[in-house]
Amino acid sequence: MSERQVTIASPVGLHARPAAAFVKAVAAAGIPVTLARAGGVPVDARSILAVLSLSVQQGDQVVVAAQGPTADDVLDRLAVLLETA
Repeated sequence: MSERQVTIASPVGLHARPAAAFVKAVAAAGIPVTLARAGGVPVDARSILAVLSLSVQQGDQVVVAAQGPTADDVLDRLAVLLETA
């Protein structure tokens, strides 16, 4: 399993629109992806409710993990999405 630690850049954190864009990108990836607060319990990143339940704010550190043959490429794209406002 590959993972990336990412700092959330969006001024509203992972709320509403940024969370929806992230979940859509995860679903398009076609491989299992999880999201967790640094040191926290991972949730299924395909679930908007699970992602919103993390209450991630701007500047928070999260860990995005994926498993599969394209995991590194997927994580690179997801990290860019989270690190840009």
